[in-house]
Amino acid sequence: MTTLLTTHLGSFKPIRRGKVRDLYALEDEGLLLVATDRISAFDHVLATGIPDKGKILTQVSLFWFDLLKDIVPNHLITANVDEYPERLRPYTDQLRGRSMLVKQAQMFPIECVARGYLSGSGWKEYQASGAVCGVKLPEGLAESSRLPEPIYTPATKSPDGAHDENISFAETERIVGSEDAAELRRLTLEIYRRATEHAESRGLILADTKFEFGRTEDRVILADEVLTPDSSRFWNAQGWQPGGAQPSFDKQFVRDYLESIHWNKQAPAPGLPEDVVERTRAKYLEAFRRLTGKNPEL
Repeated sequence: MTTLLTTHLGSFKPIRRGKVRDLYALEDEGLLLVATDRISAFDHVLATGIPDKGKILTQVSLFWFDLLKDIVPNHLITANVDEYPERLRPYTDQLRGRSMLVKQAQMFPIECVARGYLSGSGWKEYQASGAVCGVKLPEGLAESSRLPEPIYTPATKSPDGAHDENISFAETERIVGSEDAAELRRLTLEIYRRATEHAESRGLILADTKFEFGRTEDRVILADEVLTPDSSRFWNAQGWQPGGAQPSFDKQFVRDYLESIHWNKQAPAPGLPEDVVERTRAKYLEAFRRLTGKNPEL
């Protein structure tokens, strides 16, 4: 199995390399979003990638974009490399299955987070204050408890890839205006409810997730990735038991390994042993198959 850690598209130069995705501007033809096999943990990109991870994530997003299109339009133009501009054809092998040609949008500087269960940073904040992002919650909840109803808990979007910070809805209104803040909250919770219903039909719990939205002309659109194991916390419904952390369909094997070697979480990030790579890849594949009912094109 091969691993693509960095894209090289000849004279095309990326305008940004994120933790996972490389982004290219194609003038009037949109943006090219390419998901590599890089993997990050504790806000650092690791030296070792996960084979096919970028293809799996891209195809998960495409599945959800199609399922959610009646709720909100999205930024996808096409993911068929045969429909890309002719000048990208020499790089088909790098792009097939892991890239999307998308519309340019003015992105909102907010991570739009929905939570139906108490976990991660939400659990830590609840322990300290009894609330998450200013949303007061009932007393006596345990880690991984199901919330009475899903809540909207926005966060800042860090431009340099550093850790995002939870903020209140009032702070969101200050950043983007009250009208857009209300629309982002509405869309986030509506998408979360639709995705939760689908996940439950596949024996999965969608504990929490984050979305990114942008604006094209006068329309708000869903952008970036959506409901992947990198941006969402999926649990097996059958094994769910409040009172502690739950096994999730993401990079938990990676985090556990890094904790076991007592890495100081400072650069440079270490590599991963082969068994951790294989188990993590298998977890991403399982998430794809459970959510979509089919195999990805690898």
